[in-house]
Amino acid sequence: MNILITNGRLIDQTGERSGNVRISDGTITETGPDVEARDGDEVIDATGLVVCPGFVDLHVHLREPGKEEAETIETGSRGAALGGFTAVVAMPNTDPTQDSVGVVEFVRQQGERAGLCDVYPAGSITIGRNGEQLTPFAELAEAGVRLFTDDGNGVQDPQLMRRAYEYASDLGVTMAQHCEVESLTAGAVMHEGSCCSHLGLPGWPSIAEELMVHRDIELVRLTGAPAHFLHLSTAGSVDLVRAAKADGLPITAEATPHHISLTDELLTSYSALYKVNPPLRTMDDIDAVRRGLADGTIDAIATDHAPHVSDSKELPLDQAPPGMLGLETALGVAIAHLQTAHLDMELIDILAAMSWKPAAIAGIDDRHGRPIAT
Repeated sequence: MNILITNGRLIDQTGERSGNVRISDGTITETGPDVEARDGDEVIDATGLVVCPGFVDLHVHLREPGKEEAETIETGSRGAALGGFTAVVAMPNTDPTQDSVGVVEFVRQQGERAGLCDVYPAGSITIGRNGEQLTPFAELAEAGVRLFTDDGNGVQDPQLMRRAYEYASDLGVTMAQHCEVESLTAGAVMHEGSCCSHLGLPGWPSIAEELMVHRDIELVRLTGAPAHFLHLSTAGSVDLVRAAKADGLPITAEATPHHISLTDELLTSYSALYKVNPPLRTMDDIDAVRRGLADGTIDAIATDHAPHVSDSKELPLDQAPPGMLGLETALGVAIAHLQTAHLDMELIDILAAMSWKPAAIAGIDDRHGRPIAT
């Protein structure tokens, strides 16, 4: 099939221009203002529309294997495609955990069967995500895994995490850390602040995230291995990453659409729809995360798409699981909250944070986020 997209506003990492794009058998073969329709072309008029590389989500929970009642790789891939994503990185908190080549290959093959977007499995840092024994990094890296994380939990043992970074530095893979000191968040329901005090609910302090961000920055400084920080949510975390980058450390970070748009005040409704991990924070934190995206401290927008069966999100707030959907709405939320008068963030910056920058972090920029051919 040959498709000609005409009159589009073409945006990629090389800049912005207008022109036409020819796609032949699924591959872009020509771009430019003088590319004309041929016999048999399907012509799509993109006047007033943007043509850009597909989005890459570094952080999705597709639930399969083990929790297919909440999501499957096929349904999650469909949501990703509807949101403009051509690739997603599937988190390893499945059952069984993505801690072996067999499970990783299952997830990859299910993505191929769905055929809606590329699915790249992340590997867990520890066996069963139990924080006690490292997974076989070399085997998983040989199988194509580039990101390792125990997402849903941070690795609590600093010595074990040091060893993980040391192995990573030799294998060319990246540790992606969920930053949470669990001894400080036991029983917590929402952000520790005036709202939780008013509601009488156990609070989740910002320092629980920031302590682990600081620890892992220093481990990166010690080992030289790269680190990626998942779903940053506090002003203090943004400041720590900004300083580490100024020191030249190989660190990247992401933020979610809900952490640039929603505050902890929404929990006053007692609705578990707003219960996430890390929790929604204050407006000061939101402003800091937005500024971090605007100045490049935070590299990527990642959804942390985390579906649950509806009954579980109808439980009381202290019993309901954390998680929020995000694949289909990420772009709209990002544009609404980042293209504002006080932020120096253009559409190309938002697209960078959703396409070519996360593609590079995931190590898939040979296939995704590439410039539109000229």
